[in-house]
Amino acid sequence: MIETIVFDIGETITRDDRYWASWADWLSVPRHTLSALVGAVVAQGHDNSEALRLVRPGIDVAAEYDAREAAGRGEHLDESDLYDDVRPALSALRNEGVRVIIAGNQTPRAAELLRTLSLSADLIVTSGEWGVAKPQPEFFRRVLEVAQSAPHATLYVGDHPANDVFPAKTAGLRTAHLRRGPWGHLWADDPEVVAAADWRIDSLTQLTEIVKG
Repeated sequence: MIETIVFDIGETITRDDRYWASWADWLSVPRHTLSALVGAVVAQGHDNSEALRLVRPGIDVAAEYDAREAAGRGEHLDESDLYDDVRPALSALRNEGVRVIIAGNQTPRAAELLRTLSLSADLIVTSGEWGVAKPQPEFFRRVLEVAQSAPHATLYVGDHPANDVFPAKTAGLRTAHLRRGPWGHLWADDPEVVAAADWRIDSLTQLTEIVKG
């Protein structure tokens, strides 16, 4: 029985379109160019932030992030950044008595912005707030602490095999791989992902039936 479901953020709860478009604008490159480079590094199995280093070799991403914030061109999230299935899925799960947590690799600012959206979640937290990021085991130890349920009763949902499915599985959690975003689509049928994921889904609304079992 699944008692707690924990959601990744980027390309699970929120679209990454605005994020990469804002970086392209800041670095003065066409949006489609940076988007294509993100796809290229994803296909090679690298972190998608490597696309920024292809555009500007030697870039200090953290320093540029701070410069964007100082210039009033930093992170922004609103209702339009949510996938359409997010609110119905989270509400349905809460109605089923499931504890809902949103926890992913994002900045403290992203957590603040998500909290303003009044999502049906018991907790929203990011790696920037915890000081540890996926796929580190400590991140999933923290997940289990806030889940308030046993590993086998805790389901982690995400699109990224290396950051979500594999480390969550290693930590003893149940896993659902979401076919969404570049990572989710590219590795949807990878044999290792298929073997590691307890469920493979195309929409968050499918989780209600999984909970009902």
